[in-house]
Amino acid sequence: MNEKQKKSISKFLSLILRHQPEVIGVTLDENGWTDVDELIAKMNASGHRLSFDELEEVVDTDDKQRYAFSPDGNKIRASQGHSVDISLGLDPTAPPEYLYHGTVSKFLDSIRKEGLQRMSRQHLHLSRDKDTAVTVGSRRGNPVILNISSGQMHRDGFLFYISDNGVWLTDHVPAKYINF
Repeated sequence: MNEKQKKSISKFLSLILRHQPEVIGVTLDENGWTDVDELIAKMNASGHRLSFDELEEVVDTDDKQRYAFSPDGNKIRASQGHSVDISLGLDPTAPPEYLYHGTVSKFLDSIRKEGLQRMSRQHLHLSRDKDTAVTVGSRRGNPVILNISSGQMHRDGFLFYISDNGVWLTDHVPAKYINF
């Protein structure tokens, strides 16, 4: 499978496992898991040809580790980024003193007024390192990296979680915790 094919499958998996499982008729349980065999069968029935070995290759080689198999390998889910109502079952965790968020300049006025919002997703995504934030911000143009005073937020009572693939999650970052 070439890189273009893997990227196409990964994008479709993201749609199904994060946002619209109904597109192919799969169901996500309360923790976002769905049956691997059912996912493959329904992807194939919808014209998105996929074998178990190809699915495994996409999951194993994804640069952001967006997807995870259950310990027994029978189920799969997205590691974070859901707009559908699920619970990843993550425990609140104390974050490092600073986290980072990559964005672009056209959003800065809104962020200065309202802070960072989760928008249609269940959580707002933050990065532990600037390089990851640069990559995220670059998807929409020239990146602007925001330094988040996550340690102070935590001390002030805000909850943080860390996903299986190392993305820091929270519900909102008020502007007063953002160093522009």
